[in-house]
Amino acid sequence: MFMIDLNSDLGEGFGDYTLGMDNEILKYVSSANIACGWHAGDPIIMNATVKMAKKMKVSVGAHPGYNDLMGFGRRNMSLSFNELKMYIKYQLGALMAISEVYGVKIQHLKPHGAMYNAAATNYEYARAISEAIYEVDKNIILLGLANSEMINAGRTVGIKTANEVFADREYMDNGTLVPRKIEGAVITDADLVIKRAVKMIKHGTIESINGKTISIKADSICVHGDNPKAVDFVKKIRESFESENIKIKNLNEIIA
Repeated sequence: MFMIDLNSDLGEGFGDYTLGMDNEILKYVSSANIACGWHAGDPIIMNATVKMAKKMKVSVGAHPGYNDLMGFGRRNMSLSFNELKMYIKYQLGALMAISEVYGVKIQHLKPHGAMYNAAATNYEYARAISEAIYEVDKNIILLGLANSEMINAGRTVGIKTANEVFADREYMDNGTLVPRKIEGAVITDADLVIKRAVKMIKHGTIESINGKTISIKADSICVHGDNPKAVDFVKKIRESFESENIKIKNLNEIIA
């Protein structure tokens, strides 16, 4: 039997602006990465998303990003080690306070957007994030790009790590994600998304955008909540996993 966590980035609206269909996606995922108010989200949305996740019995994770609301956290920023570390603590602390009201424990932390991509290849960024988690709560799992510096740094610092893979994103030959500005970086074909997801879980491989076979470990698979076809994707993925004898579990059941 194969096991996988199915996660999605949620709570990414702001004020009167909504993004995605969180209430529908929560019916199918096992973990929710909730925006912490910097790249998206606000206290009201964070509160509502945590409340919904608890009701749906979905595990809650922090999804901190750069302080770049206008750019949705997808623009690069140059930060010192201490700045990044404190920014993670600040956003994690905000979500922890809201979650505490509902008796919800933060299961994991997954950086967002440009921060995620930077930490995947920059060990110092990855270590700053890992140390921030360790110093707040070393039982929180760092959810990072499979085989990346986030996984290396997390293990070195002494926190639990989970390898994340993407069903709806193309990969570069080195295992990093194809930048969104490149055409075809985001996959919109549901059948292809499902085929790639099953292959990553059962065979531990994925083909890059150039056709290279990449070895990959999958603990959790992400479908982006802002993808126009996100609800359709997660529904079909879940149905496909059942037929393939792949059990969807939350990270705490997968990561020892």
